[in-house]
Amino acid sequence: MSGVTAADFASGKGHHDENFPVASFLLRPAHRAPILAFYRFARLADDVADHASAKPADKLARLAAMEATLLGRSEAEPEARALREVMAERGLDRRHALDLLEAFRRDVTTLRYADWTALIDYCSVSAMPVGRFVLDVHGEDRATWEASDALCAALQIVNHLQDCGKDYRALDRVYLPQDMLAAAGATTDDLVAPHASPGLRSVIAAMAERTEGLLDRSAPFARAIADRRLGMEVAIIQRLAVDLARRLRLRDPLADRVHHGKAEAAMLAAGAVIHWLVAR
Repeated sequence: MSGVTAADFASGKGHHDENFPVASFLLRPAHRAPILAFYRFARLADDVADHASAKPADKLARLAAMEATLLGRSEAEPEARALREVMAERGLDRRHALDLLEAFRRDVTTLRYADWTALIDYCSVSAMPVGRFVLDVHGEDRATWEASDALCAALQIVNHLQDCGKDYRALDRVYLPQDMLAAAGATTDDLVAPHASPGLRSVIAAMAERTEGLLDRSAPFARAIADRRLGMEVAIIQRLAVDLARRLRLRDPLADRVHHGKAEAAMLAAGAVIHWLVAR
């Protein structure tokens, strides 16, 4: 694929299309630029890994090119070069971006997860580095990483559950732990049905309940953040995630709408800000 770059795999999706706020107007302008550079890098790597028709070898080659550019061994990938420059200017740890690339390589090569532990290990490279990067940009104490990791893992699993049918149909990728499916008498083929089977429904509900456990652990996170504007954004994200996990415990994502509408999200965000202000 001579002359091809990662940009040729781009989906066109931007930060306004995500399920949770990304570098919203709440953040200080000085912090938004590096976060958006990280987001554009991650978004493109995700698009590479999720491309419906590209061959696995071509996807891995593009991810390798992004890593080489990130490490300064190449100038082939503009998004990776832009992030490298931002990280150098701010003295930011490149480990977070390298961990993300490992997650996207797993997306290409790993289509099933044996158990909850394997899924959380995937979240440790696919989701937790995002929160850690944002905290580092803001100069926050790394003691906040534990709560951030719990929130980021919860956000990742919520997204997996919402999209479980689509991920299987489009990519043959299943994030529902295989041991949980087997114990419930469900199979991956249940994901193509218009409604979840009783077994599949029980697995989704059980995963949502475990996700609520992660959100219990991240509940103090927003109040522990020194930067007030970041704390407010995290409070909103926490509230949205709690509501989505509750919906997934009660609804069938194959048949029912789980995503928030704009009005619903705005109402939940307003409530989260009020609660955060009172608690703080």
